[in-house]
Amino acid sequence: MTQESGHVPSGGGNSTNSEPLTFVRHNFGAFCYSTYGCRVTYNGFMHISEPDDVLQLSSASLGEKYPANLDASYLSVGNFPEPAQVVWKSKDGVKHSASVDIASIFRDQRVLHHVPNGAVDGDIGDPGIILEVNDRTINVYMKAFVPTRVPQIPGNEYSRFRDDLILAWSKTY
Repeated sequence: MTQESGHVPSGGGNSTNSEPLTFVRHNFGAFCYSTYGCRVTYNGFMHISEPDDVLQLSSASLGEKYPANLDASYLSVGNFPEPAQVVWKSKDGVKHSASVDIASIFRDQRVLHHVPNGAVDGDIGDPGIILEVNDRTINVYMKAFVPTRVPQIPGNEYSRFRDDLILAWSKTY
């Protein structure tokens, strides 16, 4: 399958800030659910290599922990290495492979976030890009820590930030 046949959800790909935040480095994470033998390679590193004969747990089995458990712990990847290579079997046993072009998904290098215009307060770190294989679907998300001028939880001074998980791209195979 080619990257061009993927689907970008409406609203994906643009920051809500009128002066877009951009990034030159990113963190990366990969997760596999309801798959056999899932392997994800990105930036020359194999992030996941699951057994071929063991069905991985479903995202639904995590309950309220999902999708908050998705994070990007492989740090400081320069924009952008070669596409991520993904091979797996869906839970029905069908083999799949995909080349996921992160550079194409984030071609404008804008940070995806839900902070209103003028409400960003200060610098941000490297955003996280997360690739999830969930049965027959690959999802690519961005999660960025964006400091805000006002608390996001009224009365809680320690809530002056947003770190929303935003779907940037999805394709079902």
